[in-house]
Amino acid sequence: MRLKDKVALVTGAGSGIGRAIAIEFANEGAAVLIAELNEEMGAAVADEIGERAAFVHCDTSAEEDVQAAIASAEERFGGLDIVVNNAGVAQKDWDTTIAVNLSGVYYGCKYGAEKLATTGGGSVINLSSILGLVGIGGEDSYVAAKHGVVGLTKNFAIAFGQRGVRVNCINPGWIETPMTDPIMEMEAIAAQMMTQTPMGRMGRPEEIAKAAIFLASDDSSFMTGASLVIDGGWTAR
Repeated sequence: MRLKDKVALVTGAGSGIGRAIAIEFANEGAAVLIAELNEEMGAAVADEIGERAAFVHCDTSAEEDVQAAIASAEERFGGLDIVVNNAGVAQKDWDTTIAVNLSGVYYGCKYGAEKLATTGGGSVINLSSILGLVGIGGEDSYVAAKHGVVGLTKNFAIAFGQRGVRVNCINPGWIETPMTDPIMEMEAIAAQMMTQTPMGRMGRPEEIAKAAIFLASDDSSFMTGASLVIDGGWTAR
């Protein structure tokens, strides 16, 4: 098991990619703290995983909530080795989108990387998007936030590289999650997305989780500041 005896904090782990990451981390031997705004969903994932998981309420747009979640991981499991800044929202108004998708990641990097640096090092994994690499019409706040996540990843990788903390991000393409369900219900748009994806299908949350395991484990020991694109070839066009 590649994450045996590790402790991971995963934000937004109540559904979608975050849920898949939490479950796969546990399968690889990690204890997992589910940091989630939706208490019912977060608690359900913790129950699904079992005794090696716990739930903590966390609004990642609130700096103090992120600080408390990081402290809670150490209190509940005796340490912290991995921080996954996954929580996010689809495009809403500018302030909300930036607060959750960018500021929330910043708080997770700021307090998470510092905690890892003072306790022997570890891995910070940020969830960006293919829209953190390219633009798309009508998604101004989402695109700005996800581009910002790529920039934060590079900056924190530089700042903590010699302190034993690796900071990388994953840029998923179109993945089957509750966030993309409304898009896929619009047949014309869904068909266009599939046409523009060389592999001709959407990705599964578990396929992103497998990449997160790689970034969390010693398999990626010389990797930091990187953006790992998993999009079925969409950005290869």
